[in-house]
Amino acid sequence: MKSVRDNIPAGGKIRVLVVDDSALMRRMISRIFESEPSVELVGTACDGFDALLKIEQFKPHLVTLDVEMPGLDGIDTLRKIMERHAGVRVIMLSSLTEQGAQITIDALMHGASDYVTKPAKDGYEQLAVELLFKVRQFFPRSGNNGFAAEPVARTPVAATRRIPPEICAIGVSTGGPSALVEALPMIPKSFPLPIVIVQHMPPMFTQMLAARLDSVCQIPVVEGEDGMIIEPGHAVIAPGGFHMRVVKSGRDLAIRLDEGERENSCRPAVDVLFRSIVESMNGRAIAAVLTGMGQDGLIGAQQLKAHGATILAQDQASSVVWGMPGAIVAANLADAVLPLGDIVPEILQRIGCR
Repeated sequence: MKSVRDNIPAGGKIRVLVVDDSALMRRMISRIFESEPSVELVGTACDGFDALLKIEQFKPHLVTLDVEMPGLDGIDTLRKIMERHAGVRVIMLSSLTEQGAQITIDALMHGASDYVTKPAKDGYEQLAVELLFKVRQFFPRSGNNGFAAEPVARTPVAATRRIPPEICAIGVSTGGPSALVEALPMIPKSFPLPIVIVQHMPPMFTQMLAARLDSVCQIPVVEGEDGMIIEPGHAVIAPGGFHMRVVKSGRDLAIRLDEGERENSCRPAVDVLFRSIVESMNGRAIAAVLTGMGQDGLIGAQQLKAHGATILAQDQASSVVWGMPGAIVAANLADAVLPLGDIVPEILQRIGCR
């Protein structure tokens, strides 16, 4: 997705439009943005039709968009925004319901950059922290008066040897659903390795993501279960709220889930998955780190690389947020830095799968 960050002049403010059919939610979200010096609230809209008119009028950099609205709903509004204003970042406001989760997954697969869940009655402070955190990831700035850019580690770790992979591991976060729905359908039925994926998402969302991916992919895609045997040509997504590890189970590979401490503020965490492949398989993997904020996966990738694994990173231009893959590149761990559309072809070439 094309970034609008370069359209913000030095010292300029991030222009935000709030779209929600609830007057209470519009006031709450507006109050959050009005309290942030780096943001200019350019207006609010009560439905999708109003939103499209005001996007044309105010040219916002970012839109918060209610998932469930009467008339032109959140998904249809999002589609029209993407058609007419592809550079605008959109954060969906979702309810913690099955319907809300399903619509949110659809929105993320249709170009929404991220989402936040609507708070409980007294959840203003939590919503403020989470929402401003999301804005920071799209518009990082240096200096004391703006949002701080993400630091990246720069300690290179060289591989001691190159070994043939026995598993494919993928770590992804912000922008992940749309990245996965673009990349995973390229994987053929004949793919010879099992695939394990960590996508930062809460419970229910990962289950629905797996189901949606399964419906469009050539290979089966499921949410992981404790004790599940993983097979070649099958993809397993870590369930929200659980760390997922790969372990040996006799001659097979199996999934182990646990609710251990968060790592990198995440559960599931990419580092946990990558580390388990080092521990159980001596790092015999090809790993890809895709779009996402922060540095989850960096330490695990260092360990994989030291054991001879191949590490691929998504490039900045095709990433929604170049935090996780950027950290891999800055640490000199990437064997290749590629646009999203080239990641799977590169994997197929490196493992000799046609």
